[in-house]
Amino acid sequence: MSEAYDELVARADGAMIVVTACDGTELAGCVVGFHSQCGIDPPRHAVWLSKANHTYRVALHSSHLAVHFLTVGDEAVASVFGELTGDSADKFEMVEWSRGQEGTPLVTALPNRFVGRRLTVLDVGHDHVCFVVGADEATCADEFEPLRLSALGELSPGHPAEERPVPADASRSQTQG
Repeated sequence: MSEAYDELVARADGAMIVVTACDGTELAGCVVGFHSQCGIDPPRHAVWLSKANHTYRVALHSSHLAVHFLTVGDEAVASVFGELTGDSADKFEMVEWSRGQEGTPLVTALPNRFVGRRLTVLDVGHDHVCFVVGADEATCADEFEPLRLSALGELSPGHPAEERPVPADASRSQTQG
């Protein structure tokens, strides 16, 4: 079953994003492959962050998140936010950025983005947690081609998969609001 599921997901070849956050003190950002629009009116977007990531910990205490859509040609920015960990590197020293709503970092090189209030956090007891974000402010540059997961095959994550906590009984669900 796992091989078939992995093949289905690989063929979907999801568009990649960078999520950034500020908790009032710390800045954070990471490459994310698990995300989807989850509401039309009002607009909502679900973003799943790994519990192992520095960005996850900062996002828990942030009122707003920024979702930046990576495009073909953004591989260097993806490398900064996908291969380094905020636990040991200041990613924002390596890119140009400005502050958006509530201090949320906006990566200058990634103009296709939205910023919104963090509305809900859902933890079902696995290695990633869902953050639902409202799309309060959005900018969309000219037409673009999304950067796909298959184009980032060479990235080495800042945290290896074995650092991501998985509960002993992953079949039980938990919800946090």
